[in-house]
Amino acid sequence: MKTLTTLIFTFLTITTFAQNGAYSKGDKLLNIGIGVNSYYDGGIPLGASFEKGITENISVGAQADFLSADYASIKFTALYIGLRASYHVNQLLNIENNKIDLYGGPTLGYRSFTWKDEDLNLGDDYGSGLFLGVYIGGKYYIHKNIGLFSELGAIGSTNARIGVAFKLN
Repeated sequence: MKTLTTLIFTFLTITTFAQNGAYSKGDKLLNIGIGVNSYYDGGIPLGASFEKGITENISVGAQADFLSADYASIKFTALYIGLRASYHVNQLLNIENNKIDLYGGPTLGYRSFTWKDEDLNLGDDYGSGLFLGVYIGGKYYIHKNIGLFSELGAIGSTNARIGVAFKLN
């Protein structure tokens, strides 16, 4: 985990020193990724987000995150669905590299848990409810409309996600 954290920090630090960025008003952004860890023991968090650029620095959209795991006598599924907004900081930081997009923002949504257990009697919706999160992220476009991304923060059932980013313009 320490190595992964170091790699992500290095990526974000290097991109900060790059020279206006890859984000523009009107962009349609799709991220598909996996969580590199989970708040819960077991399972691999899968997630996706979609945003549309509404100003030169702000995009808004939705996200979904899914995790399922089995223990000895417990099986659970977690589904996070929410809204998100991103502030793209390239202009603020004078980043002029069209391959780099740095951003961060809040999320607000609903977390649904379903449980099947033989011992604990937690109930079908134990742990379900509203969630509030915040994240920072970075994208590096390897092609005009395809890139890699990483995000850190409270972004569903994980606090770190990596994956593929697409511009659907």
